[in-house]
Amino acid sequence: MSPGHNHVPGKCPAVREVLNRVGDKWSVLVVALLGDGTKRFSELRRTIEGISQRMLTLTLKGLERDGLITRTMYPTIPPRVEYGLTKLGRSLLIPITALGHWAEQNRERIQAARERYDAQNSNSRALATTGSRTTPPRQP
Repeated sequence: MSPGHNHVPGKCPAVREVLNRVGDKWSVLVVALLGDGTKRFSELRRTIEGISQRMLTLTLKGLERDGLITRTMYPTIPPRVEYGLTKLGRSLLIPITALGHWAEQNRERIQAARERYDAQNSNSRALATTGSRTTPPRQP
């Protein structure tokens, strides 16, 4: 370990476990949406493009289990269920918001880097397929 590096290998599994929950795209979207206030399941489903009913259910259960959201059921017909952030979940909004701002600020740079990378690699592949190699072919 370098002198300024505080990484402790024994903490890796704990960090990985938490990041598996808060780092997946559906959890991030749900927490961000609930940052505006409580939402019903159907509101979340309509707002999160591409999420299946099953995946939203699993995500909500996982977030609830981890103490990041609350689930409140109202005894109406049909039953009404609302989801909201806990204090712990609200504290997650800070890094999620920061990451979102970073993504907005750097989206164009990332896209430009991808294009440069893809162009460079497509040129390498083109050279390989035309036979213009700088190294001799492997012998069988």
